[in-house]
Amino acid sequence: MTPLRRVLLVFGTRPEAIKMAPVIQQLQRSASRFEAIVAVTGQHREMLDQVLSLYGLAPDLDLDLMRHGQRPEEVLAQAVTGIGAAIRDLKPDAVLVQGDTTTTLAGALASFYEHVPIGHIEAGLRSDDKHAPFPEEVNRRLTTQVADMHFAPTAHARDRLLAEGVPAADVYVTGNTAVDALLAAAGIPNTPADERLASLAGGKGRFVLVTAHRRENWGVPMEAICSAVLDVLAAFDDLVVVFPVHRNPVVRDVVNRVLGANERVLLTEPLDYLTFLGMMRSATLIMSDSGGVQEEAPSLDVPVLVLRETTERPEALETGAIRLVGTTREGITRGALEVLGDPALYRRMAEAANPFGDGHAAERIVAVLEERLG
Repeated sequence: MTPLRRVLLVFGTRPEAIKMAPVIQQLQRSASRFEAIVAVTGQHREMLDQVLSLYGLAPDLDLDLMRHGQRPEEVLAQAVTGIGAAIRDLKPDAVLVQGDTTTTLAGALASFYEHVPIGHIEAGLRSDDKHAPFPEEVNRRLTTQVADMHFAPTAHARDRLLAEGVPAADVYVTGNTAVDALLAAAGIPNTPADERLASLAGGKGRFVLVTAHRRENWGVPMEAICSAVLDVLAAFDDLVVVFPVHRNPVVRDVVNRVLGANERVLLTEPLDYLTFLGMMRSATLIMSDSGGVQEEAPSLDVPVLVLRETTERPEALETGAIRLVGTTREGITRGALEVLGDPALYRRMAEAANPFGDGHAAERIVAVLEERLG
């Protein structure tokens, strides 16, 4: 009888959990061949727990590393130490990490030090600016250097890896597991507890969904984003803005000060994944600096204005599903007015193809693991 192959999946944030969940579930469906062990660092404690609960998952190991006011290097050091100890104890046949977080890099480094094969899910994304997104761009590049299996979501990501010298035999185009997760969650009934959100999600009124939290947008760019929101509201008197506000005080203080008094702006706590998907699906337009939103919105046929100077997801730019509008008040306002004021442009963006997969990425990843681990 073939022994079970033990796979350790390491993650710490809500986006990682969303994108890892389909892989965990696929490994669990292959229980005759794999033993899936889930380890979390707790980078996003409450939001992480929400996603795990939604998919009926529970961590086998919770490192619970996060403390208030920690710097990235402190998180990295503790995570490498904690994950390394877990690897020595559990002796996995492979470790999977996802994306570009500090946990991702820590899991890859700890696995490298213990000589355990590393699979990097969502490999090959590049912005070509090591400071944007910060520190994610460097986290992802460094993870590439030690990974053994590179699960690229698109052909473009594969080509970037090959151009950097990654052996072609180690690169697999799988699609993005974000699409797997979205399609799996789409059939789960959900009505927002907030009556105002429930009304908008039910189609009663046009609204713009805004999210902004990235480190490179702190300070002046965040002020510009909030000021542009006011400009857009002034131009369209039938619009409402829904803005789930990140819990970081650096973000929250600016958003509350600039937008808190406007009656057409609904500032909410961060939304759980199902509620957020529902608001995305019903939004007229999304303005966001999130990477995950750039992947999810094309599946929901909602145009996205990316509140960043660059993106590591150029595939959505090429199809026309998203537009890069920068972080100045003028650029953001101009971009929103163009899309909202031009029905033909709006329709082209909404109908653009989704370049990020067909919902079967997790199956492809597990098939590769079966091949590589024997």
